[in-house]
Amino acid sequence: MVKSINLYKNFNIKTHHKGSIILIGNFDGLHLGHQKLFSSANNFKKKHSLKLGVLTFEPMPKMYFNKTIKNFRISNQKQKINFLKKFKVDFVITKKFDKKFSRTKSINFIEKILKKKLNAKFIFVSNNFRFGNKREGDVKQLIKFENKCNFKIIKPKPLLVNKKIVSSTLIRNYLQKGKLNEVNKLLNRCWSIEGRVQKGKQLGKKIGFPTANIDIKDYIAACPGVYAVKAKVSKSLKTIKGIANLGYRPTFNEKKILLEVHLFNFSGNLYNKDLTVEFLKFIRKEKKFDNVNQLKKQIKIDLLKAKKVK
Repeated sequence: MVKSINLYKNFNIKTHHKGSIILIGNFDGLHLGHQKLFSSANNFKKKHSLKLGVLTFEPMPKMYFNKTIKNFRISNQKQKINFLKKFKVDFVITKKFDKKFSRTKSINFIEKILKKKLNAKFIFVSNNFRFGNKREGDVKQLIKFENKCNFKIIKPKPLLVNKKIVSSTLIRNYLQKGKLNEVNKLLNRCWSIEGRVQKGKQLGKKIGFPTANIDIKDYIAACPGVYAVKAKVSKSLKTIKGIANLGYRPTFNEKKILLEVHLFNFSGNLYNKDLTVEFLKFIRKEKKFDNVNQLKKQIKIDLLKAKKVK
């Protein structure tokens, strides 16, 4: 059974969570590199009999500073918390990243937050970690404060797969190129999108292929195309195989990216239900057809391919 996790929105944590191991980062996607990091942190946890905490930020700093970035996330906040539970994390601090916090001086972040508020004992950070006003703080500065603040900085080596550093950036790049096999290997699971089914224009229903439509919000805009998927309605243990189109529906001259999911052998009302859609295989890129009949023919071919995917 997965243990519960304490969630904080600020640095005023409970006394028994002070003096813990703290991992700082976005941890978007919780990929193999992150999983290796948490495995290492759990070894420290056992060895030193300490609690394990995560400090993360919402929105992600990159999205805060660049408002033009809309579709960026590999996983949403809820998914992230659920993954962290599996890695035996005791508590998560999700700090709101806003104008005020972005102007925190690096020395204040170290002395007033990491030391005074959290009393961190071990701090896990990546080598390129930057913090403080105008990104003035770095790992070298953290190390200089080890003795004064009585903490130890841990910089794990990045994980290499096929001579490439496993990172959220690499995974986003693969998603945009339709390299779903590589993505799922680096995540050690199928990439998934969670969202609420909304009423659409019922274009699928009109051509004989009803779909559950999901606004992907700020998830990464993966390669527009057709995917074999399996889906699960919230609070249900049953998964249903299906086919999905993630894209802009150019045949109908639509402009907004949408996830449309057609479930095999399913009948029922999914409106306003939360759906988790796991992406099993990339079938083809999205294309504009001359007419609806051509589209229907192609959908039938796509369906046969999707049904063969295990």
